[in-house]
Amino acid sequence: MRVYKPEWRCTFSVNEGMEETGGWRERLAWFIRSLADRLDGSGRTIKIDYDVTPHISREEVDNCLGKGFAVTQSLLTQLAHQAACENVMREAKAELFEEHPQR
Repeated sequence: MRVYKPEWRCTFSVNEGMEETGGWRERLAWFIRSLADRLDGSGRTIKIDYDVTPHISREEVDNCLGKGFAVTQSLLTQLAHQAACENVMREAKAELFEEHPQR
C-alpha cells in the first residue's frame, strides 16, 4: 500500500524598505516608491513577497491579501475607537490618569 503525503511550502514577507544587501535595481525601485509616497502625501508603501508551492492563482492570492487587509482595517478601527474613548476619559476624569508618587 502506498502512503501519500501532501507537501507544500509557503513563505510570506512584507518589507517597508530596502534590504541592506539590495542591488541597484532594488535601490531604484525603493526610490520610486518613496517618491510616490511623497507625491501622494499619505499612506505607506510596502512590498509583499510570497512563494507558494504548489502554485496557486494570482486571484486566490489577491483574495487572501484582501481578506487580510480587511482584518487589518477592522483592527485599526478598534484601536482608533479605544484611543478616542481613552482621550475622552483622560479629559473627563483626569484624576484617574494622574501619576501618584510611590511612598
